[in-house]
Amino acid sequence: MNNIIVYCEIENGAIADVSLELLTKGRELADKLGCKLEALAIGHKLDGIETKLAKYGADTVWVADGAELAPFRTLPHAAIICGLFKEQQPQIALFGATSVGRDLAPRVSSALHSGLTADCTSLEIGDYTENKTGKEYKNLLYQIRPAFGGNIIATIVNPDHRPQMATVREGVMKMQEAAKPAAGEVKQIDYKKYLTDADMAVKIIEREMEERKVNIKGASIIVSGGYGMGSKENFGMLYELAAVLGGEVGASRAAVDAGFAEHARQVGQTGVTVRPKLYIACGISGQIQHTAGMDQSAMIISINNDEAAPINKIADYAIVGDVNEIVPKMIKYYKQNSK
Repeated sequence: MNNIIVYCEIENGAIADVSLELLTKGRELADKLGCKLEALAIGHKLDGIETKLAKYGADTVWVADGAELAPFRTLPHAAIICGLFKEQQPQIALFGATSVGRDLAPRVSSALHSGLTADCTSLEIGDYTENKTGKEYKNLLYQIRPAFGGNIIATIVNPDHRPQMATVREGVMKMQEAAKPAAGEVKQIDYKKYLTDADMAVKIIEREMEERKVNIKGASIIVSGGYGMGSKENFGMLYELAAVLGGEVGASRAAVDAGFAEHARQVGQTGVTVRPKLYIACGISGQIQHTAGMDQSAMIISINNDEAAPINKIADYAIVGDVNEIVPKMIKYYKQNSK
């Protein structure tokens, strides 16, 4: 049917944020292509899920609902998705680049021989002309992502195979309800016809889940430190500044690799993508691997002793100086002047 299908990941009965972000982007792409936007949800007790998905632009909601599916995150989901895709022939299929999506999407892509671009940071619709043959392709999905360690931004197209598949990192796209809710027409999937005994061979005996201790993605203010902080001890002042501002502490990959902070606080291409109202970068040079994860912040303040640091090019305010002198002053004067 050549529509767009977004796989909507369900976490403890709730729709994952990245799935709602993909629906927001999917609605935009579908409008450009003049096609329908469809959502796919797999799990148990999903009654009413179509209402929220419709608010984010889903014209159709495919639902596979069964008690035997409840314990699983990827199996037997892959078999169900492959069966549905073979029948519906979508032109574009989008997954979140989560631990689930990174496991599930390659299984589907491999089975359908469709190709897959992982960890995209942007998606657009455009035309493409093959250099060797001069053949023109219209309305392809531009799958845009950092490549070669983040040193370049690559635009990837899949001219001949369908669906055009991509996983997208959480937080890199906006999440907002559609101006006008879509129909959200529910279509139940007879999923058992897609499954074999092999798809149900794994049994989950017990599951233990630990809540995140660090959640920088949801913070409206982030004070982030880089290798320029000098030591793990110096990171202590960032925690103090974050506390007085009511924010969270982030870190660059170099700082995490040096042991200054834990990986859960890493911002960037190989960490978390964030969009806070205020991002304070302390001792961070601003290589593309890091800026790819925070350049959509509403306001960026950089503190660096190098006036030519790349971070200063995207900062709204750049303070040139020693972080070990500037940050304590910020803490002192904020405490004095805050109510």
